[in-house]
Amino acid sequence: MMMQVQRMDGTVVSVAWGTLAVLATVLALGACRSAAPSMDAGGSASAGAARWWKGNTHTHSYWSDGNDYPEMIADWYKRHGYHFVATTDHNPPPAERWVTIPAAGANRDLYDAYRARFGASWVEERRSGDTLRVRARRLDEYRGLLEEAGRFLLVPGEEITQYLGGKGAHMNGINLAEPIAPQEGATLVEILQRDLNVIRAQRERTGHPMIGVLNHPNFLWSQTAEDLLALADLRFFELYNGHPLVNNQGDSLHAGTERIWDIVLTGRFARGGGPLYGVATDDAHDYLRVATEQRNPGRGWIMVRAPELSAGALIAALERGDFYASTGVTLARLERAGRTLNVDVEAEQGVAYTIQFVGTRSGYDTASTPVHDSAGTALTGRYSPDIGAILAEVRGPRATYTMRGDELYVRARVVSSKPAANPSYPGEVQMACTQPARP
Repeated sequence: MMMQVQRMDGTVVSVAWGTLAVLATVLALGACRSAAPSMDAGGSASAGAARWWKGNTHTHSYWSDGNDYPEMIADWYKRHGYHFVATTDHNPPPAERWVTIPAAGANRDLYDAYRARFGASWVEERRSGDTLRVRARRLDEYRGLLEEAGRFLLVPGEEITQYLGGKGAHMNGINLAEPIAPQEGATLVEILQRDLNVIRAQRERTGHPMIGVLNHPNFLWSQTAEDLLALADLRFFELYNGHPLVNNQGDSLHAGTERIWDIVLTGRFARGGGPLYGVATDDAHDYLRVATEQRNPGRGWIMVRAPELSAGALIAALERGDFYASTGVTLARLERAGRTLNVDVEAEQGVAYTIQFVGTRSGYDTASTPVHDSAGTALTGRYSPDIGAILAEVRGPRATYTMRGDELYVRARVVSSKPAANPSYPGEVQMACTQPARP
């Protein structure tokens, strides 16, 4: 997303919330090491030895509208240095999925690569005359091929997908024990609340740790900041999504997802509510060709600090905000000591970094102006620049911020000068965002 940023010298520049190139994802592998205590929304330091785990929580396969086999997709993430991935195809899958393979072309090339990678004996296929069909394997069938203790984990997921009035309500259920059917409601907010309710009910009934993540609020301009404020128990949303059509950056009429985040954080904390955490994901569908207009893997991910690579440990870390979102920037240190926040970047030679501490102070200007599109639909309102203001900025790979005590929250944003080789839109640079910390 393009953002207007005021530097310390008063000049205003545009920066882009960037992506990591598909061919450059391996650059972030140095993050798997022990780390210091984290910044969290409650203001306390997380305890215990832990390390960083890199993962993606939104991708699609032949089970819905992706164009590759799920085990090939999982293998791509494993080969590119990820530690966990959740395949989140749309809605409950059918009992079986058979894919028709053409005699030639890109999809035939994928089939050939699939056979070469896993062997002819693994590929279950049917031939009838000139027609070749291949069965898509289920997670319980292929996870044993790829999972490795302490190295790579496959997490079950589903994108609970609903539409109403030409707009979408998409909620990722992460680590579900059972599929969840699409929910119905009179409004998109009501539908999303029912998604959250069903996820919570399944967790309580099964004892299985799981979370719900609101996907790409700006896809079809479907959710506003005010919508997210109405979802009081929503804890996760996609701050960044690598799909080229999800409008992360907003436009002259619509707020970008980072602006939405600051409005929601301010409104929640001002009312004594809980945090909203921001994740970065791929939303990958396209594995045939690498291009800006393609929905490719490797553009956005989360780095989660947990003592072990297990679904339970990862979800516990996510729920306490012990993670950050990245599109290419790796943090060497992310810690809190009292009211002091420390952020160090694992700097690359020749790359410039700017670390901005973003937040809202108590006593901020609460005025807002309603905004509507040409059809009269309510959009995210216009709010004071006091909300999500840059409280401090440091040019360089290391920065410290000491809270005065009047902040409702503070989060760090790291902007690099390194462009993405495979951006989801022109002009992106690699970035990272930490979760909100409170005094």
